[in-house]
Amino acid sequence: MEYISTRGAASPLNFEQVTLAGLAGDGGLYVPQSWPSFSPAEIADMAGLSYVETAVRVMLPFVGDALDETELRDICEQAYGRFSHAAVTPLVQLDGQQWLLELFHGPTLAFKDVALQLLGLLFEKFLARQDKHLTVVGATSGDTGSAAIDALAGRDKVDIFMLHPDGRISDVQRRQMTTVRAPNVHNIAIDGSFDDAQAMVKRMFADQEVTNRFSISAVNSINWARLMAQVVYYFYAASQLGAPHRKVAFSVPTGNFGDVFAGYVASKMGLPIEQLIVATNVNDILHRALSAGDYSTGTVTPTAAPSMDIQVSSNFERLLFDLEGRDGAKTAARMAAFEKSHNMQLEPAMREAASSIFTSHRVDPDDMSIAMRWAQDRAGHVIDPHSAIGLSAAQNVGLDPAVPVVTLATAHPAKFPDAVERATGIRPALPRRVGDLFDREENYTKLPGTYDAVKSFIMSNATPSDG
Repeated sequence: MEYISTRGAASPLNFEQVTLAGLAGDGGLYVPQSWPSFSPAEIADMAGLSYVETAVRVMLPFVGDALDETELRDICEQAYGRFSHAAVTPLVQLDGQQWLLELFHGPTLAFKDVALQLLGLLFEKFLARQDKHLTVVGATSGDTGSAAIDALAGRDKVDIFMLHPDGRISDVQRRQMTTVRAPNVHNIAIDGSFDDAQAMVKRMFADQEVTNRFSISAVNSINWARLMAQVVYYFYAASQLGAPHRKVAFSVPTGNFGDVFAGYVASKMGLPIEQLIVATNVNDILHRALSAGDYSTGTVTPTAAPSMDIQVSSNFERLLFDLEGRDGAKTAARMAAFEKSHNMQLEPAMREAASSIFTSHRVDPDDMSIAMRWAQDRAGHVIDPHSAIGLSAAQNVGLDPAVPVVTLATAHPAKFPDAVERATGIRPALPRRVGDLFDREENYTKLPGTYDAVKSFIMSNATPSDG
């Protein structure tokens, strides 16, 4: 299996190389040269498998010669053995049509754990082979940072620098990052938005002064290995609901488009998905792009669902690449124009192609609260704001009642206690395993929202690639 850049100029890489690289040298995102596929019979054989065995079957075609089946299974057993639920991502029924896929049973209570626990182990294995040091640079709108730090804290041959927008994530999200005391962990709070932080990370990958001295990589969903791991739970959930003999729809609360793009990959691999519902909050660039062809940025509006407070969805480039016939030169030109103008219009043919699998729905704060109350009053489940946005979209897009709709429940409600309490009157408690979070000492660095300030800090504190 080889991987190519969405912008066409970077050399193809194998799975080990693409995992350590993160972003392509030409600024693009890596994707498989072709999508592997499963037959209906092969999908039917996944029914009843454990999460680990499902993961091995789904991911094996992507890893090529980088890992054999035994090595991949061992990594999956280690990664998912840390989850508090035996099913890893349990499926919960809310009513006759609506289901929740609980993705928050990992160590940091968010869906990012599903991929990042795996990615941390992949980094460790591949770095041991190559005997070099890796500098991971990431940006977080809330959950990626804590999940990545948990996965990488204390690991050999890797430093992690995580940027978050100061004052724009929840107290729980921040503390899950800033209370981790490990010498290879560096938390940075910047004056600005998540989009500002993400732009700095992308710029750093193209900065030769940085890349000539350090081997840098990404843990955001721009890293293919992370996105690959997220494909698994679409197969796992759909198999429990009758796939391939029955189609299933998924509603995905999304800001950066990675989680829902994983569903697109699953459909390309043969999973019969009726619809992928892209659920946004008021920061609705993805809804505008899919419904009206308008992919243009605006001002980020802070909300009770901070992980979705994004105006530039990095993974959308992967979909654009497919919609344009996998023409890297076209995608490169399109993205270069967007980076200058912050405006992109999708042609009718591209929108029509996307509509064969995607629909979208914008959820305002009142509708988010209504969904949280409905889940509590009608189904007895307390859900977080992001999951509520997914549920609201699932209930309002008008799908055939015979089609089961699975909402991805992306975070534990205790990560957002104030918003949950306002909507439901219930203040969710943190699980016992993280219950002392507010007693731990915090440690992080505040920096101005400038690239030069962040670059200087990283170059002063990172370990060169030759160790």
